[in-house]
Amino acid sequence: MAGTNTVTFTDAGWDTDVLQSETPVLVDFWATWCGPCRQIAPTVDAIADEYVGKAKVGKLDVDANGAIAMRYQVRGIPTLLLFKGGKVAGQIVGATGKADLQKLIDANL
Repeated sequence: MAGTNTVTFTDAGWDTDVLQSETPVLVDFWATWCGPCRQIAPTVDAIADEYVGKAKVGKLDVDANGAIAMRYQVRGIPTLLLFKGGKVAGQIVGATGKADLQKLIDANL
């Protein structure tokens, strides 16, 4: 379901893949049953393709990886969190457009 450059994040790999990343990481918290999540999926994939080498972009299925969603108090999906240096540097809740995602990432490059 993810694009070629879109990473799939899990509870098990979270610390290595996200918190210890040397580049900013945009994480899309989603679920298969979530309509707005499916609606923004192509946008997230396009952002992943656009920022190859500059930022890591991926998805975390909240149903399969509930521990991380709980850790960051994700209550509504889609929720997009931007991590920089292991900390949350930005957040967008709800379906949003490509320009908003670009602005969030560009401010943290």
